[in-house]
Amino acid sequence: MKKLYIDYNPFFVRAAMTEDGELTEFGVERVARRSKVGNIYKGKVENVLAGMHAAFVNIGLPRNGFLYVGDGGQPVRKLSAGDVIMCQVEKEEFNLKGARLTTDVTLPGSYVVLMPRGGVHGVSRKIEDAELRASLEELVASVCPEDMGFIVRSAANGAPEKDIIDEVEYLVSLWRRVERDYASAQAGSVVFREAHLVERLVRDGYCDGADCVVVNDAALADTLRNRLRKARVEAYDGSENIFRHFGLDAQIDRLSDRRVDMAGGAYLVIDRTEALTVIDVNTGRYVGVKDLEDTVYRTNLVAAAEIARQLRVRNISGIVIVDFIDMADEKHRADVLETLCAELRKDKRKTTAVGMTGLGLVELTRKRTSLPADSFMLEACHGCSGGYVVSRTHLAIKLRDAMVDFTLQHRFGSLIVRAHPDICEEAFSSRVMARELAGVWRGKRVYLVPDESLGRHEHIIEGSNDKVLTLPQSALLLC
Repeated sequence: MKKLYIDYNPFFVRAAMTEDGELTEFGVERVARRSKVGNIYKGKVENVLAGMHAAFVNIGLPRNGFLYVGDGGQPVRKLSAGDVIMCQVEKEEFNLKGARLTTDVTLPGSYVVLMPRGGVHGVSRKIEDAELRASLEELVASVCPEDMGFIVRSAANGAPEKDIIDEVEYLVSLWRRVERDYASAQAGSVVFREAHLVERLVRDGYCDGADCVVVNDAALADTLRNRLRKARVEAYDGSENIFRHFGLDAQIDRLSDRRVDMAGGAYLVIDRTEALTVIDVNTGRYVGVKDLEDTVYRTNLVAAAEIARQLRVRNISGIVIVDFIDMADEKHRADVLETLCAELRKDKRKTTAVGMTGLGLVELTRKRTSLPADSFMLEACHGCSGGYVVSRTHLAIKLRDAMVDFTLQHRFGSLIVRAHPDICEEAFSSRVMARELAGVWRGKRVYLVPDESLGRHEHIIEGSNDKVLTLPQSALLLC
């Protein structure tokens, strides 16, 4: 059974998809740092690099966006510094690279993707019936302006015609509003913001792909019930964090681990570099039951399925090199590659695998739009060059869960929580604990005490019923 769990509050949203209890996809979005993919800007060209067929465009972000002529749209040779253009973010900023831009603007809906500046009329390849494809294309073309293009999405298969028509008309009216906002906007400003994470989950079919959606907000649960055609929606109203209650937090924590253990003792090692991600397959403690070739073959088959899952759940994208264990049997090599390709076809992101080399290497590419999952859980280490540590935000969430557990187990009027200063500051300023303030901590005093002697992963939670507490001046009153 596939279940989608949504941890929702006004400051950040986390979503986790599971299949038979195993985490298969995970996403995080902070309200203050929402994804910019899909946003439309009134950009100002800063400079043009004719030799690279590219232009750098100021869209009001810390780094200029990158517009490449190979993506279609307005040719770079027609651009010059100072030009004002409409552009849309295709890929998020990543490391030292600015956002990838395009002038081929699209407006996605649940059933149709509108290309308001012109383009093809097409239907998703996932709809294979020729008669149905022609019928859907004719239906959308009948209401879509002639100067606009569109792609009919696979979700349109079986959808009421009225719903499809209504969506096309809505997208056209949305485009008219974007045009008006663009005309009056200043250069370097956003004129259209892409939907938030939960809205995208509904629109892009992730919710319909689940048998059940569990959300920790009653109002959002009601909204989802009205919008979802297939999935059952349940509201979770427990005091414990939803991910912790359903046993997902441990699986999520492992997303930042370099090593991934598999059944039987074999394991993967995942390393991220500036240019690509490398995944190494190791037999570990697995010794097999027959001979070396059979042991290696079985290990690689298990690894192929696990690698595809790790790509999805960690949102690994770009170039990926997989180092399978060497196999002498050509049939075994073909079986492993076919297993990998079959598992990759389950991915909603476009993923392409190249054949296996003589050394057992497989090169694949996965379309990159948003940041990898560990970008939320990891941050650059200030004490080393190029290394990563668990992020303050993720550790603050872990601290919150531990505080909630302590409160539910003990009856105290006050909580005194000692933690590393960085984690106390993050928990206090980012409001990651906002949901609990009106719940389990109602009527209690909760103090965060910065303690330099504790590591970033460490904390001490104590309770007290004393009316007068002796605390250091650095103590922060959370509620």
